[in-house]
Amino acid sequence: MQKIKFNRFIAFVALLVFAVLPMMADDFSLSSGVSKLFGEMGFTAFFVGEGWKNAIMLGIGCVLLYLAIKKEYEPLLLLPIAFGMILTNLPGAGLFHTEMWNNEFLNPDSPYFHSYRHVMAEGGLLDVLYIGVKAGIYPCLIFIGVGAMTDFGPLIANPKSLLLGAAAQLGIFVTFIVTQMDFMGFTAQQAASIGIIGGADGPTAIFLTTKLAPELLGPIAVAAYSYMALVPVIQPPIMRLLTTESERRIRMKQLRTVSKKEKIIFPIVVAIIVSLILPSAATLIGCLMLGNLMKESGVVERLSKTVQNELNNIVVIFLGTTVGATASAEAFLNFQTLSILCVGILAFGFGTAGGVLLAKFMNLFLKDKINPLIGSAGVSAVPMAARVSQVEGAKADPRNFLLMHAMGPNVAGVIGSAVAAGILLAFLG
Repeated sequence: MQKIKFNRFIAFVALLVFAVLPMMADDFSLSSGVSKLFGEMGFTAFFVGEGWKNAIMLGIGCVLLYLAIKKEYEPLLLLPIAFGMILTNLPGAGLFHTEMWNNEFLNPDSPYFHSYRHVMAEGGLLDVLYIGVKAGIYPCLIFIGVGAMTDFGPLIANPKSLLLGAAAQLGIFVTFIVTQMDFMGFTAQQAASIGIIGGADGPTAIFLTTKLAPELLGPIAVAAYSYMALVPVIQPPIMRLLTTESERRIRMKQLRTVSKKEKIIFPIVVAIIVSLILPSAATLIGCLMLGNLMKESGVVERLSKTVQNELNNIVVIFLGTTVGATASAEAFLNFQTLSILCVGILAFGFGTAGGVLLAKFMNLFLKDKINPLIGSAGVSAVPMAARVSQVEGAKADPRNFLLMHAMGPNVAGVIGSAVAAGILLAFLG
């Protein structure tokens, strides 16, 4: 008891000293000091001008954190994105400055041009980290990690899967066309960036958006990763609508064993051929295949483990937080954002339908039928979309195992979304 009283006395004396000493200064004014203190508080900004929008964005960030933590919706990226959204909307914190990243600011021909050196000197913490997004570094590093974690064996064993992965990119181009309509109010570059949501590939969406429509990066990233997490909810109704009970029961032959030599040659050949045909896709495809070659060669195990784990985890933290920081109140709370969220569902729906319908069409000519459910796995949400195919197939026939067959279109979708991004970049970049 005596110790508690002594501690309270010490705390009281310290408070008294810090309160009295400033008053002893000749230029101190109690009223001005209190006014300055309250003026610098972020709380006051919520009641000035459009500060209420920041409060709404903080609420949205907390909702996304709930979805990431409680519901486990893509938590590895949704959690840092949500927290980055909170950080950028804290009034007065100065962690991220949207005006530093508009097109005029970084256009050398503009009188308002400032270099990255200016960002390093005047920007906040997230401005500095955002350089990696703007320069396209983070998505490419993540693609190296994705390549090292991907097994292309099911695709090599069943090359027809590549067609299903390509068909699932239908959502990208349908959305691209729809969003260019006059009533939507988007430019061709913005429409392309929105369309890439249909590829269900977050890094690719971020990479293309930073090149074509950086002002939409926040809404597009949030939409892409949110809908990727909702693949088990969005896809099944479409899959059931487009297939019959008998089609969902189709059993496929076991895949052949793929040799190590085939797995080594595959990334090399794909990187060379795709890059020669479509140089604008070389960045993403090259990084993806580099990571896969590290894994399959077996001679750089340390590098393979590093890009799968430590490097990938570090980049995900930087990428997620800085992408979330672009979701400022000005950029997020408008009609465009609502349009992007609505059109994103359209993109996923058409992507799912494209893969399923092509599988049904191929069955008209194939002796060994394809279960159309694996076509929906052509979207690039690895391995979630393949698991959805397995679950839906098991509902029709509990002894039907489609997972490995679905992995073929699934990994083909990773290649397909990168190629689609390269095509859009070649036409509009």
